[in-house]
Amino acid sequence: MKAHAVRVTVRAAAMAAALAAIALPAMAEETNPLSFNLSVTSDYRYRGISQTRLKPALQGGVDYAHSSGFYIGAWASTIKWIKDSGGDADVEIDTYAGYKTEVGGGVTVDVGFLRYNYPSNKLPTSANTNELYGAVSYGPATLKYSHSVSNLFGFADSKNSGYLDLSATFDVGNGFTVTPHVGHQWVKNNDASSYTDYSLTVNKDWYGLTFGAGFVATSTDAYIGGKGKDLGKNGVVVSVKKVF
Repeated sequence: MKAHAVRVTVRAAAMAAALAAIALPAMAEETNPLSFNLSVTSDYRYRGISQTRLKPALQGGVDYAHSSGFYIGAWASTIKWIKDSGGDADVEIDTYAGYKTEVGGGVTVDVGFLRYNYPSNKLPTSANTNELYGAVSYGPATLKYSHSVSNLFGFADSKNSGYLDLSATFDVGNGFTVTPHVGHQWVKNNDASSYTDYSLTVNKDWYGLTFGAGFVATSTDAYIGGKGKDLGKNGVVVSVKKVF
């Protein structure tokens, strides 16, 4: 009886060891759902328009992505355009939540809600903006549409404005990626402020950092900032980003 018990115990221990050997690599492969990012850029361009009067910006964010596909996050950047417009905000804080999943055939769908917060902006029409968005990705390409459910960035009577964005990311090897982009912003009841933007960005991963350089252009000269700066002028933007 004792010998039989020993054999059973040895077999159980062997099975437990085998299961642990299988489980441990699987656990090691699990990614942390929480991530942080910090970056510095020579010019914060959003939809082609400088938010910092063509000056540098400090940016950072936090993201939580659940294995089910649901995600939530926040991101912030220094800005200048609110003060240039007569308001009183030095920072933009974005909060967002959504759901992303592959629906088959290599097609991924991403839907969500994004709020742009400009604390104490004090503009006649609040700059705070709410958008719903939906995106479809296939291979390296993504088509995205964003729809404002509030006034858009301080424009009066601009609810139901929209932005259509087509972009792609190509891995060209040795840590380099190339990202072309074209987008069009419709501002409801304000055709003069509607425009198209274009960009071509090259990124390089190096020692845990991502270095970027891109050319940005728009079809508009209607966005004028402090000191008469054309915020949509063609320009080169460089950046460095760390994700941890």
